[in-house]
Amino acid sequence: MALLGAGAYGAANAFTSVAQPAALSPIGNQGVSQQRLRGNAQESNMWSISGTTLSGGAAAVAAMGLAQVASKAATKKRANKMSKVVALQAYNGWEHCAEYKEELLATVKAITTPGKGILAMDESNGTCGMRLEGIGVENTEENRQRWRSTLLGTKGLGDYCGGAIMFSETLAQESTTKGKSMVDLAKENGIIPGIKVDTGLVPLVGGNEGENWCRGLDDLKERTTEFYKQGARFAKWRTTVRVRNHSALAVKEAAHGLAQYAAICQSSGLVPIIEPEILLDGEHDIDECLETFEETWSAVFKACADYGVMLEAVLLKPSMVTNGAQSGKKADPETVAAYTVGALKRVVPPAVPGIMFLSGGQSEIEATLNLNAMNQSPNPWHISFSYARALQNTTLKTWAGKDENAVAAQAKMIQRAMANSKAQLGKYDPATADEDASAAEGMYVKDYSY
Repeated sequence: MALLGAGAYGAANAFTSVAQPAALSPIGNQGVSQQRLRGNAQESNMWSISGTTLSGGAAAVAAMGLAQVASKAATKKRANKMSKVVALQAYNGWEHCAEYKEELLATVKAITTPGKGILAMDESNGTCGMRLEGIGVENTEENRQRWRSTLLGTKGLGDYCGGAIMFSETLAQESTTKGKSMVDLAKENGIIPGIKVDTGLVPLVGGNEGENWCRGLDDLKERTTEFYKQGARFAKWRTTVRVRNHSALAVKEAAHGLAQYAAICQSSGLVPIIEPEILLDGEHDIDECLETFEETWSAVFKACADYGVMLEAVLLKPSMVTNGAQSGKKADPETVAAYTVGALKRVVPPAVPGIMFLSGGQSEIEATLNLNAMNQSPNPWHISFSYARALQNTTLKTWAGKDENAVAAQAKMIQRAMANSKAQLGKYDPATADEDASAAEGMYVKDYSY
């Protein structure tokens, strides 16, 4: 083998680490190695390359050559690393909704203002009609209009509810206030209009008996585009998973539907509320409920990543981790809070700006107490409410279908919204809340749908 000529370069031991050039054959399985040989009480630096031992200047030159190779390799490695950093900085996950990015973020910011939550009034006409009939009022479009106008027309409601989720009829409807649409009435009150976009639950083919999946994806892009034109700025999609005897398919379908819906909504300028409701129905205990929560939420956010959903413009609407309605057990607010927030911290990314809980059949007071308990310590998210029955129950009974009761009913709505606003801040005190007797009434309905 031809050797490099000698030269007056530094000693070979000046190089502490070298890389093996491709042209050099290995020595055993170790490649090129520096050997420090001792003899006659004098240390000399020697290199072994392809079975040939080098010493003196030749060893130094060989070592310098290896160091140059190592230097070039290190430079290339740094260049590759820098190119990856540049590529990461250039990444933009907002491509599917770039034109709406700033508006989406502004909508989220407004809804998650400290002390604010969401009024859920997106019951279908059938479910709304059932509630009206419960107070002796006929289910007609006019009566639904009167009731919904009473809710949205509550002065000062926007101080506590940053948004209101509407049913499609309401979004396109005129209010009872002359010359104002429901959208105008909401905006005038500082409330951002939202819209329910799923088209309901149907039996899940291939799942276990009694399981459902949620429809509405086939024409969702067209519908969300139109809803945006009508004034909506956020949307909601609800699907359900039960605790006991749920199939892997049910969880997978829930995650797929919610993630695809969310991406489509963002592309139309609507902030998506994803609602994977873990049903209260059942005899399960709180630990069983916890397992299903974490399983489902994990699948949902994995699917959101797969679909490119930007989590900074998403709101999560979960139920709370509780014992089953038929279990005969009741957890106190502190236990519900510990289980629920603990589960959130394990599986929900902190990029999600807001967690807006549904009440799920809890009484008005119970829902408020549980929310208050969850806000007794700092959280990565804005933990708040998106209540329907737990905001409307006392208000509806006070209204009783009579226009002359509208002001009194709206006072009850403000009282309930203010209580939950305090709970969002962790400052609700039931001892000073002056709650109505109806606020303690449980509202659980088995197999509830709306």
